[in-house]
Amino acid sequence: MSKIIGIGTDLCAVSRMDKAIQREHFYERVFFESERAYLEKKENARAQSAAAMFAAKEAVAKALGTGFIRGIMPWTIEVTHDEAGKPGIVLHEAAKERFEALGGTDVHLSLTHEGDSAMAFVVIEG
Repeated sequence: MSKIIGIGTDLCAVSRMDKAIQREHFYERVFFESERAYLEKKENARAQSAAAMFAAKEAVAKALGTGFIRGIMPWTIEVTHDEAGKPGIVLHEAAKERFEALGGTDVHLSLTHEGDSAMAFVVIEG
């Protein structure tokens, strides 16, 4: 029987992310190559999708019980999308180590955006 071992949520302003992703250093450091490829396909919704994905990274860090410290950083949390568009999470390095230490077995992610706001909600099961 699994149980919830962590939850996290985050809200990100689309306008703030639109400015941030214009800075190449930020864009390439924070988003994996696979995430950037996904965002490039979004054209007019690029900033909105980037804001939702960044909110997901923050929400995962909160669900892990750490926030962005102890090596758990945006570049250790990858947001994926399946063929139907369902978002998922792949953890790397310190984020993966923390997930395993907590006894995590699955990460559930929900994303939404409206106007200038994008939100993510994460549940970690163990």
